[in-house]
Amino acid sequence: MLWKSFAIAGAVAGVLVTAPAASTAAPAASATAPGVSIQGGAGSGNCPQGMLCIWPNWNHPPQGPVETPSLITKTEWTGSIQGFNFYNGTGRDAVISGFQYGTGAPFKNCAPAGGTGGDLYIPVNVTKVTWQLTPC
Repeated sequence: MLWKSFAIAGAVAGVLVTAPAASTAAPAASATAPGVSIQGGAGSGNCPQGMLCIWPNWNHPPQGPVETPSLITKTEWTGSIQGFNFYNGTGRDAVISGFQYGTGAPFKNCAPAGGTGGDLYIPVNVTKVTWQLTPC
């Protein structure tokens, strides 16, 4: 049994030695730019060309959501909608702000310009969309 423990420890050490250094990881997000979430990477779905759309549902078909968006805009916006998926077809990076459902914790996400879709990772009460001055 002791030899089995040594074999497992050796295997773990081998994995750790061959793992990439932390310095090769993606750079940390800038303090001025909110995090970027593009999980899902869905297409534009039924979002009109050149618009930013946010959907309330957790649906990731490859072509993008087909349900009615909670928000369709190409300008800065304030209000209150439920949001989970997004698609940014505008030429500007957008900051999506609001509060997490259930906790009320503040939420902020950057949606990159030029046809990027994804999800906000958690259900959010979106209260504001603004344009990011620095790249996501």
